[in-house]
Amino acid sequence: MQTAIVDGIFESLRIGFGFLWTAAWAIIMGLVITSLVQVYVSKERMARVLGEETVGGVTKATLFGAASSGCSFGAIAIGKGLFKKGAHVVNVLAFMFASTNLIVELGLMILILLGWEFLVAELLGGVILIAVMAVLVHLTLPENLFDEVRQTLNDRDHDHGITEDPTCGMEGKDEYSLVTDGGETLKFCSEGCMETYEQEAASSGGWRDELLSWGGWYKIGNQYRKEWSMIWKDVVAGFLVSGFVIVFVPQSVWNTLFLQGEGVLVSAENAIMGVAIAVISFVGSMGNVPFAVALWGGGISFAGVIAFVYADLITIPVLNVYRKYYGWKVMLYILGVFFVTMAFTGFLMEELFDVLGIVPDLAGGQTATEQTYFEFNYTFYLNVIAFALSGFLLYVYRRGLGAPGQYRDPVCGMRTDNSGPSITHDGETYYFCSERCKQSFDEHPTEFSDQHPHVSEGGGADSHDH
Repeated sequence: MQTAIVDGIFESLRIGFGFLWTAAWAIIMGLVITSLVQVYVSKERMARVLGEETVGGVTKATLFGAASSGCSFGAIAIGKGLFKKGAHVVNVLAFMFASTNLIVELGLMILILLGWEFLVAELLGGVILIAVMAVLVHLTLPENLFDEVRQTLNDRDHDHGITEDPTCGMEGKDEYSLVTDGGETLKFCSEGCMETYEQEAASSGGWRDELLSWGGWYKIGNQYRKEWSMIWKDVVAGFLVSGFVIVFVPQSVWNTLFLQGEGVLVSAENAIMGVAIAVISFVGSMGNVPFAVALWGGGISFAGVIAFVYADLITIPVLNVYRKYYGWKVMLYILGVFFVTMAFTGFLMEELFDVLGIVPDLAGGQTATEQTYFEFNYTFYLNVIAFALSGFLLYVYRRGLGAPGQYRDPVCGMRTDNSGPSITHDGETYYFCSERCKQSFDEHPTEFSDQHPHVSEGGGADSHDH
């Protein structure tokens, strides 16, 4: 008996880490793409266009969310910031749905671990989720409730001195703060975000110049590090939990929780139970994809599995965040709307796919215990490339924070010293992080020469109104 348990533990770990190894390159590549978009999309502009409950507003919220963070908690924090600035609740919820269901890295994981049918259901269902949610909120939104909550939230944050990081939208901290030339105190969530803000304030180059400089890649490396810091626990937990669920949960448990067979009633019950399991699973973000593999291997219907994948925004830890931010009434309202929306959309996807004849057949592939994960195949080489890219971004991030702080490159804002390339223009000497930035300055000096080359005592640019 003891030997069987030990063997089961090792098999669980083999499957969990095998899943992680299989999907690692997809997660890394997806986060790099997300980081690129995050760095070069203005959150302030997005907040301004999300103030009205219109089809255009929901569409923009969806697009912005799809290009945003894949972390449930990160999506909620950014959504809170947008809500405080006046975004309509429908647009905030649409943003949150899109940022956890329509992102690149999630789609790649679903394609690799579950198959193209699930990917299509995730993308199509993600759009339907948002449409159904918008209709439900429009029909059921309690009058004045969210306006009152918005006012309370702003008053509370003001009284407690809470401010959002202007770089990423997360909550700022006192130890990472600076005072602008205009006398405004800005707070940041980390040293990395504060340095990114100072770079943006001190630089004048466009995104093409920045992508050819250390400074531009520092911003991407910082965002990439932040994305990982938000999701790695959920990702690792999801993969490991899936391995133990596959090995140790007997089939009789799944048969008890989920109706077996075919028909509308089975699809509806499985979709409802899929969402209910997600609520109590404590696994959110991208970590619920490997858990979904375990459910699929247990014989759960297509509706149940896809509804489970949708439901990372209503796990118990996430619900607790809603309660802290908005109070019990709003938390329960969001839970009700999301639960109905997710279960209905999961049910709808199975019925639609059944009509089209593309519901995947579980019996057609290998089980998790039959698969060999660690081989010299395309996964190995893609992971080598992805790990190398990850290492490069983290190196650039560390190089940026550790760079000498005496001068700032006027093109990209990167800190540098007097040992690198330099140009004297109108009696002022400017120093650069690379020959590329020096070349950009040399070609158009008047575009960059208004930047003061020195870093101020507080870490910001001397002569800049932020």
